[in-house]
Amino acid sequence: MRHPRRRSTTLLRREAVAATVPVAVAALLAAAGPATAAGPGTAGVGDPYFPLAGNGGYHVSHYDLTLRYDPGTRHLDGKAVLTARAERRLTRFDLDLQGLRITGLSVDHVKAAYRRDGQELVVTPRRALRAGERFQVTVAYDGTPAPVTDPDGSADGWIPTDDGAFVAGEPQGAMTWFPADNHPLDKSSYDFTVTVPADRAAVANGVLLSRRTAHGRTTFHWRQSEPMAAYLATATVGKFRVDQYTTRDGIQVYDAVDPREAAAAAPVLKRLPEVLEWESALFGRYPFRAAGSIVDHAPDVGYALETQSRPVYDSAPSLSTLVHENAHQWFGDSVSLTSWKDIWLNEGFATYAEWLWAEQHGGSSARKTFDTLYARPATDGLWAFPPGDPGSGANIFGTPVYARGAMALHAVRTAVGDRAFFRILRAWATAHRHGHGTTERFERLAEQVSGADLGALLGTWLYGRGKPGRP
Repeated sequence: MRHPRRRSTTLLRREAVAATVPVAVAALLAAAGPATAAGPGTAGVGDPYFPLAGNGGYHVSHYDLTLRYDPGTRHLDGKAVLTARAERRLTRFDLDLQGLRITGLSVDHVKAAYRRDGQELVVTPRRALRAGERFQVTVAYDGTPAPVTDPDGSADGWIPTDDGAFVAGEPQGAMTWFPADNHPLDKSSYDFTVTVPADRAAVANGVLLSRRTAHGRTTFHWRQSEPMAAYLATATVGKFRVDQYTTRDGIQVYDAVDPREAAAAAPVLKRLPEVLEWESALFGRYPFRAAGSIVDHAPDVGYALETQSRPVYDSAPSLSTLVHENAHQWFGDSVSLTSWKDIWLNEGFATYAEWLWAEQHGGSSARKTFDTLYARPATDGLWAFPPGDPGSGANIFGTPVYARGAMALHAVRTAVGDRAFFRILRAWATAHRHGHGTTERFERLAEQVSGADLGALLGTWLYGRGKPGRP
């Protein structure tokens, strides 16, 4: 995510060394999936910052979302079909859904009982679900979706605009427009079938499978095949100019740009293939079949988000923002969090990608950017809290997570040298592709690849209070 309050400082330049990860190392570092949440049917997976996020006892493999949105009345009609597997015997289970009215609910086509408890939709099927059993939940709903206000005061979720909606769900907002297991631990494939007035477009994740217009409305069918956390889903609606093409690497690009942002966005968006090629050389093969950009005119939003395969921007992005959000396709989208406490693994890595881009494209070196930041006094907000444990949901998008998180990576680079460092970046993205990571796993991987003991260094830069000593 990028936000005016969270933007990194100047970008840099120095030649990076991209090294192939040996197959033996990748195999050695392949980690098991995230631990199963404890307890059947629990409300929340125990995240320390968002305790009600996600749900225990099952895994959703696929969401099939059918939506109809009227920008004039801001009314949304939805049907969500969730294909899931019970991880233990379940007599009931929860979904995250806020504010919308349920008009029907069934489990395996049999009407099920339910109740609302804040953001929790508590479902009781007619019979208990066996451990390992696959089942299907169908929820029909409608209403006027509204965003949630995050602990830092920003809005996320379904955010109305003057011509549609800006849909960006980090960290909580997915539940404002569809019932979900709303935590990065649970990743799924998605189908989106979205109907809007014929003069609007609905842009979601993945590949556009079809577009058909009848009776003054257009229906878009999108498919995100690779696993995705719910917060990275989008179905942004508006009046857009569309550009579609395929890169020489076979990636299907779909750019949707609000006409009011088109002139400013064009010179940046045309560099997307170059950015993706450069990031692929550093981090490994691009993780998805599709790419692109959604550039909305949403002046009240104040940020961009790395919605999977197609970042959404509240206005025409800068080149550094384009680099940042697309670096997230590796760091945050493909390699996902197990806890919001570890968000530096997303934002520190994407910020350091900006530094590397500048370093290799005529800007300042990463060392110079590091030194400029390090020169800030001990009283500066950069040192207000440790990036590896920000302390609360209010801090997860704060400057330390972004800038000091990137500084931690540069400290590792300084300690192990360029050759090992760039092997570490590539190994991290490769070993945990379409999976999950933790700070502990990153430290273990970095030590295995480099042969260095990094515990004290990372402990200082990620968890130490105040301004660290110079590495």
